[in-house]
Amino acid sequence: MAINWFPGHMHKARKEIKKVMPQMDLIIEVLDARIPFSSENPLVPALRQNTPVIKVLNKRDLADPAVTAQWQASLERDKGVRAITLDHQHRDEAMAILKLAREMTAHRNLERSALRVMILGIPNVGKSTLINTLAGRTIAKTGNEPAVTRAQQIIKLPDNVLLYDTPGFLWPKLSPEACGYRLAVTGAIRAAVIEFDDVALFAAEYLLQAYPEALRDRYDLDPLPADGLGVMDAIAARRNFYGRGGVPDLHKVAEVLLNELRAGKLGRISLETPAMVAREAQQALAGSPQA
Repeated sequence: MAINWFPGHMHKARKEIKKVMPQMDLIIEVLDARIPFSSENPLVPALRQNTPVIKVLNKRDLADPAVTAQWQASLERDKGVRAITLDHQHRDEAMAILKLAREMTAHRNLERSALRVMILGIPNVGKSTLINTLAGRTIAKTGNEPAVTRAQQIIKLPDNVLLYDTPGFLWPKLSPEACGYRLAVTGAIRAAVIEFDDVALFAAEYLLQAYPEALRDRYDLDPLPADGLGVMDAIAARRNFYGRGGVPDLHKVAEVLLNELRAGKLGRISLETPAMVAREAQQALAGSPQA
């Protein structure tokens, strides 16, 4: 199942961002620390050109710290990019972003005293929460559902910073296909446009390979099943999720597995690594008509 989600307001956001990007001194792109590659919009590099960028790996408290460190090093290989980690519990760390923004733009000959900063982020990565923290008041609407922000706004922050907020937007085609699944697992795509069972099966198979101990401990699975479907059947048995005729209620299992994974109840889990993404890119290239 290929996952695609590109509402009309996101297309409008893309056009607006392209129009105002040349006026910006710096970009803050908020990423999900669990999926830094999948939550990074591939349109941004082409739009930003040489504008410096702070990549904020948000929700670090939900991600595997060792993998997050790998991503920080990988992202900072690109010129003009700094990668930092963040969670919503530490306001002082969030405020340090403004100081870093000043440091990264100190070499630029700005004709105006105000620093113009654009903040970007696909839905549900915590962009609105970060804006409210930086502003010290509630400005941006927050929520667990993606695509809450709908219109661009300019916010005056401390240290004479003008923050340009933009609606969260995804790219038209979620490729490779695994990116769409990883976005769905973390909740960046509306539940109405995905098949919960398929996404949960993807998550179960990944966890079985990368974090088997998390599955074993959370759902008391010993021995571990051989595949993702076996994991879901075993969870149904442990939680007594059965429908008519004693058939495992896999939809109920899917809801529980995804909700508990998103809430961090299985521990700190990253859904992709730099090495994994590099392999996927090679596989995509090998399978392309030009290869």
